[in-house]
Amino acid sequence: VRPDGRIMGGAMFYLSKGLTEMGWGRLGKGLAIMFAILCIGGSFGGGNTFQVSQSLNAVQETIPFLKDHRWVYGLFMAIITGIVIIGGIKRIASVADKIVPVMCGTYVLACLVILFLNYDKITWAMGVIFKGAMTMEAGYGGLIGTMVQGFKRAAFSNEAGVGSAAIAHSAAKTDYPVREGIVALIEPFIDTIVICNMTAIVIIITGAFSNPDFESFRATTNGAGLTSAAFAQELSFFPYVLSFAVFLFAYSTMISWSYYGERCWAWLFGEKYSMSYRLLFLVFTFLGAIIQSQNVLDFGDLMILGMAFPNMLGIVMLSGKVREELTVYWAKLKAGAFPVYH
Repeated sequence: VRPDGRIMGGAMFYLSKGLTEMGWGRLGKGLAIMFAILCIGGSFGGGNTFQVSQSLNAVQETIPFLKDHRWVYGLFMAIITGIVIIGGIKRIASVADKIVPVMCGTYVLACLVILFLNYDKITWAMGVIFKGAMTMEAGYGGLIGTMVQGFKRAAFSNEAGVGSAAIAHSAAKTDYPVREGIVALIEPFIDTIVICNMTAIVIIITGAFSNPDFESFRATTNGAGLTSAAFAQELSFFPYVLSFAVFLFAYSTMISWSYYGERCWAWLFGEKYSMSYRLLFLVFTFLGAIIQSQNVLDFGDLMILGMAFPNMLGIVMLSGKVREELTVYWAKLKAGAFPVYH
């Protein structure tokens, strides 16, 4: 808790302080530094430039001008992102809590429309997904490769185990940290089980996943472009709606990751250098419109997946403390110690 009342938290804190309490101070400090460096890299890559690149891939399908003038989109994103992140966590939260429900609601509604129109193909689509997950095209080597790719995409999808979301949740006002942890469990469910599953089923049902006309999207890892093409096959107007939804997805992700990266930057170099991080973040925002998405994806994968290693090691070592807190909270909950609001 800072002198001005603001709360700072995240893996860099619970790794360094938590492991020090257990007599592993040097290890905890090393893991915290590793996490902070990787988080800063992840905020520039997967949490920033990749978001710009992928959202541009969707938006340019409806605004062809941007195909040859990608820098215009990069400049636009840098400006609107700068307006928010320079204002700090309160402004970030104020913007995010308004656009996230809108983007999720719009996207899910469109998915449900397509699934309803093709309800007879849903079982077949789920079978395709399951069959693909169980395939060992190249023996055990292929299985390991599939697992690695799966871990990478899962980490990119919901960040579960990466440790990034803890930075934001630590700033929440609550009497019981366990309660905030339970709230945090909702995120991976919405991200992966709802949003990603719906997207996958739509892409399969519409045949976009194997359509030769869309090979360029698959070859360049242009997921947003492939999704746009899939939706357009059922709802001709939807690429415009999707462009807006993907833009909001990217924008909310970017302003969130700017906070993650900034907290790690401040932890490493001091609070007075926070503004230098924000300006550097905006430079990478602009570059995201110019750099190829595959290069950005590879860098983002490396950074974000890398964050999970020091974080997960620390979580395992600190799991006893977490269990104690959970046991106490659960006992109070069952005893009716918390007020019930109607």
